[in-house]
Amino acid sequence: MTPDRAITLNVISLYALAGVLATAFGAQFMLGELPCPLCLLQRIMFALLAIGPILNIRYGPRPSHYALSLLAAIVGAVVSTRQVLLHILPGDTGYGTALFGYHFYTLALIAFIAAIALISLVLLFDSQFVTPPDSVAAGAFVTIAIVLIIALTAGNFASALLECGFKACADDPIAYELMKRRM
Repeated sequence: MTPDRAITLNVISLYALAGVLATAFGAQFMLGELPCPLCLLQRIMFALLAIGPILNIRYGPRPSHYALSLLAAIVGAVVSTRQVLLHILPGDTGYGTALFGYHFYTLALIAFIAAIALISLVLLFDSQFVTPPDSVAAGAFVTIAIVLIIALTAGNFASALLECGFKACADDPIAYELMKRRM
């Protein structure tokens, strides 16, 4: 795999991550469901998963960049597994609505496991690390991907701040803490 092809795959991965974050963020507003603390942690891990591709795009593919994403995916899988195990008992309806028959935390676990497998697979191609890329990608396709990730991460941060305020988030949130009227 050439370094340029690796960078293209990294840009595509940023769009996939933006899709995941946008879906979760959109469902929050369209369905009126506030994310729980574990859901917020999963969103953070998806945002951190984007650091490796951004570094690969900016500086060229390096194993250390992939390692950062791999670590984020592992932590994300652990957090998602924790939430799946909280709702695994028969009769438990789970947290939030389902998409394609699965709750978001189950889909997140599947996505994190897929990310671990895909990053591991991409790391098998040593030729991407041998020579620097022909040019650092800077076109509109690349810029839009990076801006989307940054904007969705900032939006999720602002939403979490509004939801939790400056204290620990509620286990089962029902309102935005900072938007409640004070008496």
